[in-house]
Amino acid sequence: MTFGGGLAVYFVIWWTVLFAVLPFGVRSQAESGEVEKGTDPGAPVLPGLVKKAIATTILAGVVFCIVWYVWTQLDI
Repeated sequence: MTFGGGLAVYFVIWWTVLFAVLPFGVRSQAESGEVEKGTDPGAPVLPGLVKKAIATTILAGVVFCIVWYVWTQLDI
């Protein structure tokens, strides 16, 4: 796997993991009882995007290491 290929694979894995991590721990305004006027009741109160980006980076790194190991061992 070349450097550019590895970077592309990591990029795809990162975005896939991000979309899997986004819904965890999110409370909507309706659930918390704090609906602000002019907003959707389903909008998150505190999305915690920084924590989710860090978790996504770590998980994507682990998944990438597994993919890289399989790629090099099978010599694809």
